[in-house]
This record gives sequence, C-alpha cells and structure tokens, in this order.
Amino acid sequence: MALTPHEQELIDRVQDGLGIAGTWEPASSGERFDILDPATGEIIKSVADATAEDAVRALDAAVAAQDSWAATAARERSNTLRRAFDLLMAHKEDFALLMSIEMGKPIAEARGEVNYGGEFLRWFSEEAVRVRGDYRENPEGSGTMVVSHIPVGPCYFITPWNFPLAMATRKIAPALAAGCTVVIKPAELTPLTTIFFAQLLAEAGLPAGVVNVVPTSNPSAQSQRLLSDPRLRKLSFTGSTPVGKMLLAAAAPSVLRTSMELGGNAPFLVFDDADLDRAVEGVLLAKFRNIGQACTAANRIIVHESVADEFARRVGEKVAEMTIGRGAEEGIDIGALVDERAVAKTARLVKDAVDTGAVVVTGGAAIEGRGNFFQPTVLDKLSSQSAMMREEIFGPVLGIIRFSTEGEAVKIANDTEYGLVSYVFTENIHRGHRMIEELETGMMGLNTGLVSNAAAPFGGIKQSGIGREGGFEGINEFLSTKYTLLPR
Repeated sequence: MALTPHEQELIDRVQDGLGIAGTWEPASSGERFDILDPATGEIIKSVADATAEDAVRALDAAVAAQDSWAATAARERSNTLRRAFDLLMAHKEDFALLMSIEMGKPIAEARGEVNYGGEFLRWFSEEAVRVRGDYRENPEGSGTMVVSHIPVGPCYFITPWNFPLAMATRKIAPALAAGCTVVIKPAELTPLTTIFFAQLLAEAGLPAGVVNVVPTSNPSAQSQRLLSDPRLRKLSFTGSTPVGKMLLAAAAPSVLRTSMELGGNAPFLVFDDADLDRAVEGVLLAKFRNIGQACTAANRIIVHESVADEFARRVGEKVAEMTIGRGAEEGIDIGALVDERAVAKTARLVKDAVDTGAVVVTGGAAIEGRGNFFQPTVLDKLSSQSAMMREEIFGPVLGIIRFSTEGEAVKIANDTEYGLVSYVFTENIHRGHRMIEELETGMMGLNTGLVSNAAAPFGGIKQSGIGREGGFEGINEFLSTKYTLLPR
C-alpha cells in the first residue's frame, strides 16, 4: 500500500540531508540509505548516509557552538526549550503520524509518545534555571568553599529506533538546559523523526551548531571516530547491553562521561492477593505497549499458582481481541514489528518456549504476507529453561511462569543480569514495601504497568545501565562539579 497523499506530503517536509551547523547537506560520499515502512516493506524516503568524516564535521560545529551556548543565559535556554515544547504540541499529529509510518507503532501510542517526549522539553525548560551550587565555610574555619556546576561540553548521543522522538528529547533537552552542544546519531531504521525534531528546534530559535544530526548506516565507524576525539566530553547511549559494553570500552581511553540505558528483562509479579482486573490491565500495558518493543516491557510474567489459571484466561481473552494492522490507521492495537529480524527472533523464542513445555493460549505465529507482523501471543506454563527467561523478547509475546512462595518469586525475578524495571501487583502494603527493597531493579511499578515519567529518574542497575535520565537527577548527567576554595 502506497503512502496516502497526506502521508507523502508529511514525508516530503522532512529533510533528507545531514544536519550540520544549521544547514542540511549531502554526505561527503554522496551515499544515501533507504527508510522502509515496516507495515508494507516499501521505501518511504532515502536520507544522506554520514561518513565518519561527516561526523567529525558535526563535532566541529558542536565544538564551535559550545562556548556561546554555555554562556547563553539560563533563562534564554529555558525559553528555547519551552518554545520547542509548544511547537511540538502544535505539530503533535504530524510527529505521531511520522513515527507510525517509519517505526510501525499504533497511531494512538505514537500520540502518547509525543506527549511523553514533549514533557522532557517542558521539564528541562524549568530545570535550566534551577542549577544550584553551594557556599559554605570549611570545617577548619580557614576559608569558604564554593561549589558550582559547569556544562560537561560537547555530547554524542546514540538513540534507538523504538521511541524515536522520546529518546531524542530525553537526551537533548537536559543537555541544552545544562549548556551543552550535541551531535546525535538516530537509529538507521528510524531517522526521520529525529531529523524532523531538529527542524523544529531550529524553528524554536536554537542557534546553528548546537544540535547536529548525522544519520548513518555504519554506526560503528562513526562512533569509533567520535569517541576517540579529545574534544568530545560526553556519550549517552540507549540500546542493547552488548553494544553498550563496546561503547563503554571505546569511551574509556578518553575517560568520557557516559550515560547508558541498556537492555531489560523486566519481571512482572502477580501475587495471590492481587486485584486481578488491575493486574490484567497492567500486564497488557506493560507487555504490548509499542508492540512489546520496549526495554521496559514486561518480559517474565511471574504469577502465583493459585491465580495463574484465571489470570492466563483473562489475559488470553483480551489479547485475542486485539486488532492487528498498519499503525498509521486508527483503531489498531498491534502494528508491525520494526523489521524481518524482529519477526524471526520472536518466532524463535516462541518455538523454543513451546519446545520446552509452554502452552499457547492465543497467537503464536508470524502473519503471512506483506509487512513484519506477528500475532499477539500468550504462553502459559513457561519453563524456567526457556530462552524467553533469559533474552529480552522485544515482540508481542507474553509468557507466564508460576510460583508458590514469595521467596521463590523474588528469586525468579532477580535471576538475571539485567535490572531496569520490575512490576508488582499485590494488595498487601507490607509485601509491596518488601519488594521495593528486595527486587534488583532501578525502577518499580507497584500495581501499575507504566512507570515512565519525565519528572522521574529513569535508569537501571546491574547490566541495564549507568546514570539516570529525567527527573531532578537528569540534568546532573550534563554538569561537572567545580569546587573553589576562598581562603580567609
């Protein structure tokens, strides 16, 4: 199915070059790469394919703009972010549709991402004027200690394909608020939303060179070049843990400040005293949001044996009613997965689960025909030996494993190298507090399937990452602490 005239008009408004120093230009090699609609497999646009040399030119622009942007009054930086927020809300439908076309997510969820992504602009527009220092006497009484905070400097951002707007705003907004300049490499599968957002930032009055966009089909070469450049001072990456480890190793020689939001293997615990209606609603949100393609997605559904049959039945009935189709169409619950590899991985995990004893409640197979579609799936009686218990699924598959005691549930939940987010459903407040202490994750939802909020510190522990994005803590990732002694 070809793009509608309205969709084509929107795509035509998105620049197709590299955004360097306020201009949009072709790659130095002249090469381009194609962006596909995952629901149809058709090419929707091609964009300039940045070389490593192009990335260095983008860093040149960021370095050239750094001092003036850092010296810009905090109120002016704040006002620029607020104008960007207002413009984003005014163009909400455009951004939502663009994300649905290039990434596949249902349009209703895309609108939700615009709201979520926009909140980072609004939140950090407010935080820009609230960077605090300290002024105190030293214990010996021989001088005054002044603690101040200065921008880290030029930053390199690598964003994923699954939330192409929110992951850009979550990184760019605090950087700009703190006075840092940016080079951003959007995911090669979904660069259009980030390019469109950079166009919006220019419209909001952001000076040339403060944010530079370099899409590429060869991210490794680009990243290696930039991470070895002594002018770069900060790396922020959202993506898989294996790639994050390689980037950390590459950043080590320059001792770069790093923020890493990596993989997840989120446990979703349903105890025998849980409100099952609420738990079912929560798991549908935590699992099937973004077609299951989220690091926060509920990956291991750990349900008490006394309620597992009823829980599986209710969830299965709800999932069987989900509407599958092209995300840009209204009324769709499950859109296309991002590419063919995602479909193949999902199919492999389902087959492995069934081979190790799981029972298919509903779904369980890829959908034949055009596009990267997989049936929303519920599996019951998952084995602890299944690959789904170890690997991040990133697809619309919900697997239920049963437990008998609280201690067993906690052991299953913590039996992973990841520690991003957990979900707990219980009506026992004391148990809820125990879970806060005992579950090894950086975030937890207690009787809710959605934890993300721009005002909260997002991030994990163990191999799920380093640092926090959002909240009061978010701007600190882009500030260096400076201490000065004033002797008496």
